[in-house]
Amino acid sequence: MTSIPHITDSHCHLDFPEFAEELPEVVDRAIAAGVTRMVTICTKLKLEPQVRAIAERFAPIFYAAGTHPMSVASEPLVSVEELVSLAKHPKFVGIGETGLDYHYTAESKAVQQESLRIHIEAARQTGLPLIIHARAADDDMVRILTEEHAAGAFSCVMHCFSSSAELAKAALDLGFYLSMSGIAAFPKSQDLRDIFANAPVERILVETDAPYLAPPPYRGKQNEPSYTVHTARVGAGVFGMDYADFAVQTQQNFDRLFTKVASFRQVAA
Repeated sequence: MTSIPHITDSHCHLDFPEFAEELPEVVDRAIAAGVTRMVTICTKLKLEPQVRAIAERFAPIFYAAGTHPMSVASEPLVSVEELVSLAKHPKFVGIGETGLDYHYTAESKAVQQESLRIHIEAARQTGLPLIIHARAADDDMVRILTEEHAAGAFSCVMHCFSSSAELAKAALDLGFYLSMSGIAAFPKSQDLRDIFANAPVERILVETDAPYLAPPPYRGKQNEPSYTVHTARVGAGVFGMDYADFAVQTQQNFDRLFTKVASFRQVAA
């Protein structure tokens, strides 16, 4: 019997109410599909306890926390110290998501930038990867990431990447990673697939951003971690690889970036 290739959903939101009634089943479906690890993301620090509880409840689930840029204006400004303290938890594996979103919330761009720099400093101090959300803010994102990286190195993934080739190049030049979501699998996303195709496959992750952005054949429906497989199959095609080989590559990439997850697996084995 051929084993199913293992992959990781590097970004989902399992605390969202869409999953409240069937979270064990969602996790079981993910594992059955070969999605053996998931990182669930806390977008408001006041919700961190419930996100942490999910990671503690399910062995395959890890978590990250930060303040989403679209929530910065309505939430208390997070401190470096808060994030560093949260990072002591053994299943806390990333800082964010943070970033810049001028599509809906351009009026809060100043505080978004301040919050982003705070998260970057926490990533530096903890050694954990920064998880970036970027939308309609490419110029400021390039500028801030470049400035901050010059001031002190940190690791980073551009989650659900769907921005410009210029932002992709800037991120890759800094040693960062790009994550493919269901958007990359949409039929009209050829320009985005071309951006990924020009990136080193060693810097590619896959994710769902569930419950949003389900890839075909589930587009328009509620997304869930098991659907990572469909995006990863498209990713394999983008790089001209067999699915099993692409799965192995993205696992290696994830372990290289999310070192705390890899270490946790070794300890737990």
